[in-house]
Amino acid sequence: MMILLENEHIKVAVAAKGAEMQHIISKQTNLEYLWKGDSAYWGKFSPVLFPVVGGLKNNTYSIGDQSYQLPRHGFARDLEFEVQQINEQEALFTLSNNSETLKVYPFEFRFSLRYKLSGASVSCTYEVHNPGVKDLLFSVGGHPAFAVPLTSDTVYEDYYLDFSQDEALHVHEIEDNLISDKTVVIQLNERKLNLQHDLFYNDALVMKDLNSKSIQLRNTKNQHGLTFRFIDFPFFGIWAAKDADFVCLEPWCGIADGIHHNQQLSDKEGIQSLSPGLDWKRSWAVEIF
Repeated sequence: MMILLENEHIKVAVAAKGAEMQHIISKQTNLEYLWKGDSAYWGKFSPVLFPVVGGLKNNTYSIGDQSYQLPRHGFARDLEFEVQQINEQEALFTLSNNSETLKVYPFEFRFSLRYKLSGASVSCTYEVHNPGVKDLLFSVGGHPAFAVPLTSDTVYEDYYLDFSQDEALHVHEIEDNLISDKTVVIQLNERKLNLQHDLFYNDALVMKDLNSKSIQLRNTKNQHGLTFRFIDFPFFGIWAAKDADFVCLEPWCGIADGIHHNQQLSDKEGIQSLSPGLDWKRSWAVEIF
């Protein structure tokens, strides 16, 4: 099942499975801004990461003496969400705990993604509600993959990321899907990171101290690109599958386990804790041009 959102500037399609946005199309140029989901490289488009972000040590976490297993990035991206079409420009996708989720994640939750159009932009809001009687421990993050190149007259190396504030990226290296003790500094040229496929040969660029709250994807050949805005996400990832024609811009409230983590969920870096009856929200948005 696919939900379509549309206004005079933009068309967006979101699948009920995983509440995954699969198309962002300009109505002026007919350009597709999302990756095409080619399974030869990576068969996703814009998956949601919940209730964990990144990998768990041995794919396992513990609550006290009880251990559970979850795959990298959790289970929400593979499950069917309930859909409510608010209007032509807004839709709400909701996932709640059930008997199967409780086996691997012993929390009651209501997790929603709200997509809303405004001009030439689409926003994605994560909404978490704790209907239970104990604190809800969770992580959530975005993983949208944007097409690079956007146009047939450009190639991957024509594109760059323009950061609103940062002069350098402090990258935490990944080791067996976990955050290692090693960091690398990538100096930016006038806050710009030139895209090259080999940037991602060692996995994602993971930052814990990004100052920028917006990043533009631009190129040196034409004026087509996008602005990616995000607020109150303490971690950020940039990634592409090997030699694939996309770049993922990933705002996270949560991060993969460190290599020395004790695997207690309550001690996990970046874990969010939500008291019974309360709500939690975070948003990111993409504006195309």
